[in-house]
Formats: sequence, C-alpha cells, structure tokens
Amino acid sequence: MNVEKIIKTDKEIPLKSRTIIHFILVDVKIKETIFTALKSYGVSLQQFNVLRILRGQNGKPANLSTLNERMVTKMSNTTRLVDKLLLKGYVHRRICPSNRRKIEISITDQGIAQLERMDGAMKDAEDKILENLSQKELEQLNFLFDKF
Repeated sequence: MNVEKIIKTDKEIPLKSRTIIHFILVDVKIKETIFTALKSYGVSLQQFNVLRILRGQNGKPANLSTLNERMVTKMSNTTRLVDKLLLKGYVHRRICPSNRRKIEISITDQGIAQLERMDGAMKDAEDKILENLSQKELEQLNFLFDKF
C-alpha cells in the first residue's frame, strides 16, 4: 500500500504522519471487507461481536455491563444493539430472578445457527484481509501491535 499514491501527493510524508495514515487506510480496508462479509446476514460488526460474546458464555447469560466490557469496539449504546438482535430472534432478554434490576441476555438457538453461518464469511474476510502476510509477518505485526 503506497500512501503517497493513494492520497495522490508527490510530497514526501514524514514517517510518523505516514504511519498514522497507513493505520487509517488499513482500518478502512478492514472495515469495508468485514462490512461486506456481514451485509448479507443483516448484522453490523458490533452486533456480530455481541453474538460472539454471548456464544462464548457457553449457555450462561450475560448482562449489559459484561457485553460492554468485552466488546472489541466500545460503545455506549449496547442496549440498542441488543434490541436489534432481539427483533431478529438472535437473543433473549429476561429479568434476573435474584436481582430484578439486572437484565440477563442469552443467545438463542437461531442466533447460534446464524452466527455459525457468519463464521465462515468472517473467516473468508480475514483470509482476504491478511492474504499478503506470512505467518511470521503476522506474528511480527502482533508483536508490534502489543506495544500500543
């Protein structure tokens, strides 16, 4: 990915600025690829993330606080995400019997089945995004990301 070519400049971009621009361009490419992979399933990346978190609960319900803590992309309106997943039949919400102020959220069988279908599309998207990187390069990249 040639930054100067993409932003159509002949000027030499300072290394730090070039690095930040690279991050932004890579972020855009990743999001476009993932949004395309999820589009036919009618879910956003954040909704997909909620479903994966709930599946990872192994049948135990989660509350909104748990979902917020575990989300890859932090957002304040997890309630809205859950509401949309409820309408699709992918999650179930109920009041906790032992604490009526607590809402418990679980993934439904329909949600699990749909998530399993999405898993294949996401794996294909990941493969496409990372197709030009070797295993060693992926390890190096993750090492560098860990420094952040």
